[in-house]
Amino acid sequence: MKSQLATPERAVDVRTRDRVSRLLMQHGTLSAADLAARLEISAAGVRRHLDALLAEGRVVEREAPAGTLRGRGRPARRYALSEQGRSAFPHAYDDLAVAALRHIAASEGLAAVERFTAERVAGLEERCREAMNGAAEHPLARAEALAAALTREGYAASASAIAAGGQLCQHHCPVAHVAAEFPQLCEAETRVIGRLVGTHVQRLATIAHGDGVCTTYIPPALPRTTTTTGSRPAGRTSL
Repeated sequence: MKSQLATPERAVDVRTRDRVSRLLMQHGTLSAADLAARLEISAAGVRRHLDALLAEGRVVEREAPAGTLRGRGRPARRYALSEQGRSAFPHAYDDLAVAALRHIAASEGLAAVERFTAERVAGLEERCREAMNGAAEHPLARAEALAAALTREGYAASASAIAAGGQLCQHHCPVAHVAAEFPQLCEAETRVIGRLVGTHVQRLATIAHGDGVCTTYIPPALPRTTTTTGSRPAGRTSL
């Protein structure tokens, strides 16, 4: 399996793509040349980031306004955030969600909050499980398929192999603001990840707690053991 470990270069890419997304949120549509000028990077660099955002479904191409030309009369391509890209930004609903969960906790107790969070992630689990149909049974293979599914859900996820197993990284969390006060959201999501990859997993870091990336450790798969029909464990005798 190809390793995609988090690196400083990867972190820079994530920050630059977030900046691209913010500019598109602020200005509606921009060309690659517009973005390059505002970000003070090369046009080739901007196009690399745009290609990645297009592949993730966070950005879409738009037709340029009439009269906008590039090069030898070709219309300049412009870019805008997709609905998925827009959903990645925090909004006033976060405050409403926090207020609602505070009310549930105060009136019905933390057990009710846990039931609510379990119901919330049930839909995410169902969609991801459907998207993972056909993935190999190995936990790391399933983690790669899950990363692709989570990316389509707005989590900007990646899976990578490490020396002692693997890790699933989510570079964006749509509910980070709410989960900072109600970690039950992160706990429910971790249980979903474990069920979907088919093994116990461990959360090492979360954006909600101030980390740059949500990181989930996936232990190595245990080797399969075989038994011979009719064999008895050593030291045992029949009666």
